[in-house]
Amino acid sequence: MSEIAAKPAVSAWTRRRLRLSRLVPYVLLQVLIVIACILVLRLVPPDDPDDYAVSEFSLHEDGATRSVTLPHFTASRYSLADPPLYTGAFTWRTSDARTAWSVYLPRFSNAVEVAVNGVVVLDSRRDDVANRPDRNTPQIAVIPSSLLRDGANQITVRLFVWGPLKGFLDTVYVGPDDSLRSAFETRALLFVTVPVVLSAWQSLLAVILAIMWLMRRREPVYGVLALGMLVGAVQAFVPPPVPPAPYPRLAAILLASAPIESALVVVFAVLFFGWRWPRFGLLIFAPGLTILLVGLFASQPLPRIVFLFLGVPTVGVCLMLLAIIVTRAVIKRQDAASFVFGCAVTIVLTCWFHDMLSVFDIIQNDRTFVTRLSYSAMLVAIGAGLTWRFARALNQVDSFAGQLVTRVREAEERLKASFAREEERARAAALANERTRLMRDLHDGLGGQLISIVALSERGNTGATITEAARAALKDLRLVIDSMDDIGGDLMLALGSWRERAAAQLRPHDIALDWRVTSPQGLPLHPELRPWHVIQIIRILDEAVTNAVKHASARHIKATIETLDGGPDGPYGVISIEDNGKGFALADNGEALTAGQAARGLRNMKSRAARCGAALDIGSGSTGTSVRLQLPQRFPDNDAASR
Repeated sequence: MSEIAAKPAVSAWTRRRLRLSRLVPYVLLQVLIVIACILVLRLVPPDDPDDYAVSEFSLHEDGATRSVTLPHFTASRYSLADPPLYTGAFTWRTSDARTAWSVYLPRFSNAVEVAVNGVVVLDSRRDDVANRPDRNTPQIAVIPSSLLRDGANQITVRLFVWGPLKGFLDTVYVGPDDSLRSAFETRALLFVTVPVVLSAWQSLLAVILAIMWLMRRREPVYGVLALGMLVGAVQAFVPPPVPPAPYPRLAAILLASAPIESALVVVFAVLFFGWRWPRFGLLIFAPGLTILLVGLFASQPLPRIVFLFLGVPTVGVCLMLLAIIVTRAVIKRQDAASFVFGCAVTIVLTCWFHDMLSVFDIIQNDRTFVTRLSYSAMLVAIGAGLTWRFARALNQVDSFAGQLVTRVREAEERLKASFAREEERARAAALANERTRLMRDLHDGLGGQLISIVALSERGNTGATITEAARAALKDLRLVIDSMDDIGGDLMLALGSWRERAAAQLRPHDIALDWRVTSPQGLPLHPELRPWHVIQIIRILDEAVTNAVKHASARHIKATIETLDGGPDGPYGVISIEDNGKGFALADNGEALTAGQAARGLRNMKSRAARCGAALDIGSGSTGTSVRLQLPQRFPDNDAASR
């Protein structure tokens, strides 16, 4: 009992060790990624031309003037009516007139107006992209040579701040345009072009994922990620309004897009890794919706304040939830998708912490926000991975379809060969059955006639009797030969030949044959009609006519051909033979009361009808005898009914 009780504990300890063995390498990998991200953010910033830096300024803010050194954070978070004014100086010589000079601003928030010697040369409010602090958009403007004076020149920078963060102005660079332009283009590439490219890829992948979701509605993971990427694309491409314009509803949408996008990515991760959605999971969208409502109904600066204290933490919480979800998926699944997703989340989370340190001025002399850039890169990587997985699934489906087509073709060839063998066997069996039936018919008909001829000749009968027996044998032989003709399922052709023989048989006895066909088409076509069916039907009719001549002393025989409506199963044919002879007595079961050849003949007629699947009805009285043969709607493939 103790050993049995110990097994679950050992199993649980084994599972813990397995999870730990998977968790430790993953955590170490994430630590290395965090260190690498910190080194990249701190050690690989774009280089600015320090030889042309202008750092010493006097700042006029809140009615006071003091000396400051750039980079500098303002004391005010909201200053549009009386913005901080930075005043500095730079030196220009007439010997530099051959080269155009520019003023270059790497970073600032939220907007700047730059003047040289009292004349404005740069106003970032005219550039929609430059007025968002998360874009790190640099600005550069060429200074007209007419404004420059030999020696000291004044430069003023008016910093417009509309919160909720403090205003920030980085070092200002004034110098030859050739020396400043390369630094500006490098920053523009990193903080303007690359985000636009990533946002464009994000939009394109969002459309592709939306189409994939429309094709596979049972997989909502594609639709959720597509919606999140579209929200991010709206945030990236729609320009925000520039204060002091009235706070429009569009700005509320832009402020709410970041937390809503993060919540959608969390939903995607839950669905992607197969987690069960928690009962109150939709509360993750509450901060974004709150920011949206505040932005729609409140005036500035309240929406921006709410975004700072509610939206930004929500993004961090969503990133932490993503890290937890991915870590659990890595421990459980150990697949490449989980590892890649986890590394991307770690990079974005590190960038978010970096931005938070900048927001709260913990990182001095820097305000470079990289969360938006890393977030777009993560979404593009995830979208590309999903698209690649979908394409790989399609390739697998195509490969499977190709294999299936090949196997179907092989099976089809085998079936064709099998069908050919079965058809050959069926043909051989049908030929053997036809031979057997032909031999039986010859034995029953021609054989009996020949035996009668031999017996008559041995007993010394007269030639007339032998002649009649020989004619009967010849007639039976012709019947067998005629029944082998291909009549295409049209029994009327065989009945036409029988009519000629019956008329010739009745003519010496001075008996009239009244032939009547009540329907224009005669009898229905039967594609399944076989020669042995025809033989049985003709023998029944021959037996009926022979009985009328030999036993009934009839002077008139009527043959009627008609087609009757059989309801949903289709029409059926009826052949009737009636004579005006003396008739005979019948029992309740349809058998003749008199024994002998007549009774055997009636039994043979019924047996032949049963072999064909037909119904034979015989009626007899003082006014004559009627034989009614009701043909089946479909003739049987064998004569098992007679056995």
